Amino acid sequence: MKKCLYIGILMIVFAACKKTVDSTNTPSFTTSTASTTSDSAANTFIYGAMKDYYLWADQMPSIASTTIKSKPIDYFYTLLYGYDTIDRFSWMDTSATNLTNQLNGINTVLGIKYSAFYADNTQTNVVFSISYVLKGSAAEAAGLKRGDFIYKVDGKQITLSNYQSILQNQTLGIELANFSNSVFTGTGKTINITKTTLQTNPILKDTVIEWSGKKVGYLTYIQFLTSFDDSLRSIFTRFKNYKNTGIDELVLDLRFNGGGYVTSSDLLTSLIVKDLPSKVGAVMNKKVYNNAYTAVLKKETNPDQYFITNFKAESANLGKLNRVFILTSPGTASASELVINNLKPFMEVILIGEHTYGKNVGSFTITDSKSRWSFGLQPITFKTVNSKDESNYGTVNGFTPDYVVKDNVIPFKPFGDPNETYLGKALSIISPVAFKANALEWSPTIHQNQVNNLPLGDSRILDRKDMWIEHKN
Repeated sequence: MKKCLYIGILMIVFAACKKTVDSTNTPSFTTSTASTTSDSAANTFIYGAMKDYYLWADQMPSIASTTIKSKPIDYFYTLLYGYDTIDRFSWMDTSATNLTNQLNGINTVLGIKYSAFYADNTQTNVVFSISYVLKGSAAEAAGLKRGDFIYKVDGKQITLSNYQSILQNQTLGIELANFSNSVFTGTGKTINITKTTLQTNPILKDTVIEWSGKKVGYLTYIQFLTSFDDSLRSIFTRFKNYKNTGIDELVLDLRFNGGGYVTSSDLLTSLIVKDLPSKVGAVMNKKVYNNAYTAVLKKETNPDQYFITNFKAESANLGKLNRVFILTSPGTASASELVINNLKPFMEVILIGEHTYGKNVGSFTITDSKSRWSFGLQPITFKTVNSKDESNYGTVNGFTPDYVVKDNVIPFKPFGDPNETYLGKALSIISPVAFKANALEWSPTIHQNQVNNLPLGDSRILDRKDMWIEHKN
């Protein structure tokens, strides 16, 4: 392939909804007259890279009509096509090094994901209900767990005005709360926790549930990371060999999975799909690029490798399942949605929860090979379609669930607990009789006044929605 002048050694297909330098998700378009020649050169580089690879390159303004002396972090966003409406995902990071760590799940975090609820009927004060705690994190070491409630931070009440920023400090004083009779009461005890740099372990829970004569495999997976591909294979090997005959049903919990490596997404597809041996070599999914980049790739030897992903043999493939249950939320995005779209032509995919995020596109990580600038760009550069050329989930409504379930039953039950709201719904479909026999139709306490229905992380990095692949030079 011709040498790509704009690409550094590392190129990764990536997509996201926020830029890391702006936690408000709204870029500031600055046009300072103090901008330097260096800014102009950097912006010329940015424009050229975008013109070559941006999926909507034909919708970009002419370079003459742009403010070439803007700060690069501002300039990038002026080039996007319908930013925050059509292109909801392209973004830029001022540090490509930090970006590389983020792509591989290495971040400095407290290590929690949580949902924000109003603490009382005034809808002024807020309480955080912890959705999960990362393995090996500072939060786990401090004893925090799924289902706990965070009542105050650094002695401050959590409110509508501060709930998105109150966990930003490096060291935090956390006060938990008890919840009884729909009332939150602070414990009065503060736990001091300092954030640490952590490699995310995306496998939060895997187990098999014996359910009305059926063996139900359950997996909570929160990010597609190639460093855990072999761990996935091991889990599915256990599922396949469970009590010699293997599991009869699979519940895949992706409600907190915002994406990751496309190759890991493809692996998970291959581990689940029915009768993989008959599909090896057949099309799993395809990528669509802009016209200019498509023309370049088609001149390469074996150009199909850049456009088509085929099924590959995986010995841990479950083989016999006719259907899979996937638990979803607005936090289910990108590579997670790709798994859903990959599987739909080949087996029944039952979605339980809320609509997904709605992102069927990805992008290259673009860096300067001459090391003049340290930033990394993530402009959208491709769209994905499945084997039937379907890709109709790229809107704010994403995939629509077959069974609507909201994550507003508190306190949250542990992952893998049949009484947990999402898993309980899947089990009720698998065997309604067993569901009733095990008294799982409980009368839960439902706190309906959520601040929003999007799971949040203690770092905005954990909220990113993305998918990427290593570029084939």
